[in-house]
Parts: sequence; structure tokens; C-alpha cells
Amino acid sequence: MTDYHKNIPIRLWAEDDRPREKLQMKGKRALSNAELIAILIGTGTKEHTAVELSKHILKAAGGKLKELSRLSVADLMKNKGIGEAKAVSLIAALELANRSGSEQGLARKKVSSSRDVYAFFKPLLQDSSYEEFWIMLLNRGNKIINSICISQGGLSGTVADPKKIFKTGLEQYAASLILCHNHPSGNIKPSESDIRLTQKLKKAGSFLDLPVIDHIILGDDSYFSFADEGLL
Repeated sequence: MTDYHKNIPIRLWAEDDRPREKLQMKGKRALSNAELIAILIGTGTKEHTAVELSKHILKAAGGKLKELSRLSVADLMKNKGIGEAKAVSLIAALELANRSGSEQGLARKKVSSSRDVYAFFKPLLQDSSYEEFWIMLLNRGNKIINSICISQGGLSGTVADPKKIFKTGLEQYAASLILCHNHPSGNIKPSESDIRLTQKLKKAGSFLDLPVIDHIILGDDSYFSFADEGLL
């Protein structure tokens, strides 16, 4: 993209350099990450165009969209020119990207190993700053019926209600289910409470003829499988 002086507003740029017009003329893949973000935030400030502001936001996140998606509304609002509405719009767009990756996995996945489960949940949970507890519902052919967030907690834990877990599974006619939660600390070692909860849910599932076949803990680019480790 042409290197324009920062005081020249985007409306005065060459038409094929303005992010919106460039997308229409050349397609979405022709735009840089900063240009795509600029479309989301809409306007810049008196000192900086929307593209320059977007570059600054990306730079603060190490130039990585993964790190950008970890930021909260309050974090984004620390950037001059980013108010609550712009911050919320940006976070919503990044979350849609995460969910899109998960939906693609849902459409093609037959679960045959713990790594399949990890690959499915990683886009959903890898950027979460809080602990989240999910379930994956499977049919008799081990194909994914649905994945549902049961609860969200704090930095160090969340609460998983057995009644809600099994009610959801039975309502959707699941043949089995897999538990999954993340450890924001990155440490994938199960806590004593993780182990107790897993055993409790395993016992309940056996009674209801809705077996719990694994429990996955996600950390930083790694995971722990209760089934693989012989704890289920």
C-alpha cells in the first residue's frame, strides 16, 4: 500500500488504497490485517487514520491476531481513538473467526482420538483468559452432534453442574459425551478437584447410560486426556 503521510485522511487516498474500496475492487485477500481492522473500527483520530490506528493496535499485540483476540474491551480502549463500541466490534469479529474454525471442524469431524477433540476445542478456548467448561456430544458413530459451553469461571476455576451437563446430553439424544475445559495458566496437569469431578461425572453417566468417554484439559499448545492417561 502507498505510504501516505499520517495527516492525509483516508477519503483523500487513491481509491484502490482505501480499505473499503480496495476490498470491493481487489477482494478480501488483497487487504492486510491492519486494513481489515480499519474497516471494523471505521474511523481514526485527528492525528491518525483508521489504518494507522489499526497498525498501532496490532503492534501492541505483537503483530499477531491470536494475541489481539486475547485482549479485553478495557485493553483495547487503552488505545487512543478506540472507544467501547469499536472495541466491542473488534472483539466480536475476532470471536466469529474463532467460531468459524470450530464450525468447520464440526462439519467434518468424527472423533477417533483425544487429538481430534483437542483440535476441535483449541480455536474456542486457546485465547480465553478465564476457565470455561464445555461438553462435546457424540452420536453412536462418534460423530459430533454439538458442543456446548456449560459454564465460565474465573482465572483459577469454574463450576460444572452435573444436572445441566446430563440434561443437555439427554435432550440432544447423545450416545456419549466428552468433557473439556481450559487452564488459562497453561498448566495442563489436572487438579484434585478436576479428578474428583471427572470421577463423579463418569459415575453419573454410567447410571444414565450416557457415558463420559474422556475429559480434555487444554493449556498452551498442549492438552491432557484423562482417557489416554488411564484416569477414566
